[in-house]
Amino acid sequence: MRGVIFEGGPPRVVDDLAVRGPGPGEVLVGIRAAGLCHSDLSVVDGTIPYPRPVVLGHEGAGVVEEVGEGVTHVAAGDHVALSTLANCGTCAECDRGRPTMCRASIGMPGKPFRCGDRALYGFASNSAFAERTVVKAVQAVRIPTGIPLTSAALIGCGVLTGVGAVLNRARVGLGDTVVVLGTGGIGLNVLQGARLAGASVRVAVDVNPAKEAVARQFGATHFVDASAVPDTVAAVRAVLPTGADHTFECVGSTELIRQAVDLLDRHGQAVLLGVPPATAEASFLVASVYLDKSILGCRYGSSRPQRDIARYARLYTEGRLLLDELVTRTYPIEDFAKAVEDMRRGRVARGVLTF
Repeated sequence: MRGVIFEGGPPRVVDDLAVRGPGPGEVLVGIRAAGLCHSDLSVVDGTIPYPRPVVLGHEGAGVVEEVGEGVTHVAAGDHVALSTLANCGTCAECDRGRPTMCRASIGMPGKPFRCGDRALYGFASNSAFAERTVVKAVQAVRIPTGIPLTSAALIGCGVLTGVGAVLNRARVGLGDTVVVLGTGGIGLNVLQGARLAGASVRVAVDVNPAKEAVARQFGATHFVDASAVPDTVAAVRAVLPTGADHTFECVGSTELIRQAVDLLDRHGQAVLLGVPPATAEASFLVASVYLDKSILGCRYGSSRPQRDIARYARLYTEGRLLLDELVTRTYPIEDFAKAVEDMRRGRVARGVLTF
């Protein structure tokens, strides 16, 4: 079967990949579509350290082909969206309803794939850049068959992270004010999460003025072109003179982390979603946080995937959550290199690979 592997050089598409069958508590899924996310590129450029060789991809949807012993919530033929969380369900963090913090799963990649005589790691317990993948049963969430799989693929990372950061981590309230720094796939989902939460002012900031239209489509009430103003913080404060209740950094820039803190109002909170290099250090004025301000990390939208994926799928079918509009372009898996180039150049909000 075909898939994208990373061995240390440029990622490449192979056609002799194999995956083992599902064991107890596992599901074999035929992938139909997979979103290309910056986290995949962060593995390639070293921002996210990960063992190699590895089958990339972590944002996918497809059809269940086979289930392992003990799996009852999905069956062959079901359409599923996949999460990246292979949480155990029994550790203290899972028991508290915090599967993103599962100590039995983080940093413990398996090797379910083979290419020739070599075993390959799976990425994020998912590896959606393959025609078939095997995941823990908890990662496969049944969705209505009416949702296009090219759109459903984006729920498992971009939507869970962005919308989840708003609803689960920041807990944005009705009438709150929000600033979103960076309007890529994550930032757009933060904007629509803020819209769903009822935030009254939603300021989008980006260096690409061409992104204004899509930012407003997803919920921005204001747009600041950071490439056209001498001081981004001052430009945002022209809209929110005392600062924002919530800011979201969606790029992974230490400079923007500082801006996220500087833009807070009293009692405000800055939520960090972008992923800078592992050794990056950020700075801020310590005195500025004593007005009850907070800086919050956020892993995967603090999500509970079995609950949240089903919730977002329902909101989509009700016309309240945008998915189709996130898909800028689809690419056959053979055009992986083209999809990466388009993402790096900012030509797409989300490119989707298809099999």
